[in-house]
Amino acid sequence: MEAWIIIIAIIVVVVLFVIGIYNGLIGRRNRVDEALAQIEVQLKRRHDLIPNLVNAVKGYMGFEQKVLTAVTEARANAVSAGAKGVAAQAEAENMLTSTLRSLFAVVENYPDLKANQNVLDLQEQLTTTENQISFSRQHYNATVLDYNNGIQTFPNVIFAGMFGFAKRDFFDAEPEASNVPNVDLSLS
Repeated sequence: MEAWIIIIAIIVVVVLFVIGIYNGLIGRRNRVDEALAQIEVQLKRRHDLIPNLVNAVKGYMGFEQKVLTAVTEARANAVSAGAKGVAAQAEAENMLTSTLRSLFAVVENYPDLKANQNVLDLQEQLTTTENQISFSRQHYNATVLDYNNGIQTFPNVIFAGMFGFAKRDFFDAEPEASNVPNVDLSLS
């Protein structure tokens, strides 16, 4: 009789251990999903601001149609890339960021446009949104790191595969962010 009690106790402890690991992995996966949802909220805000900016500058930049078309196409690609996975979405968003930079550079050549309050407000909103996207990416990547570590460390790795937990991709930063600018403050 005592042997059965010991066996049942061991089985209960093992089951509780597996349940604890499973619930921990579920919590980590849900945090990753929540962090990605936060990025998507900020990206949607940016996607919604871009047509307003394009319309605001269109009248001033009639012959700069190439830049406006590039921004519009990059926005459309970024919107549709969300369904293709995190890596494709990050790549499309990085391209959109690049085209927005070129638009802002062109805006600098138009004094009337730089003074337009509507354009200035939209640029400020986009800048604020870009900062929020950056913070959301950092948070997402931190939760992905925690999740990936959770499914790849022992003993979780044993159960992660059985329960279908797969490695998640990071939301990669734009390529320009990896290049450190060269600052020369010499007076020569």
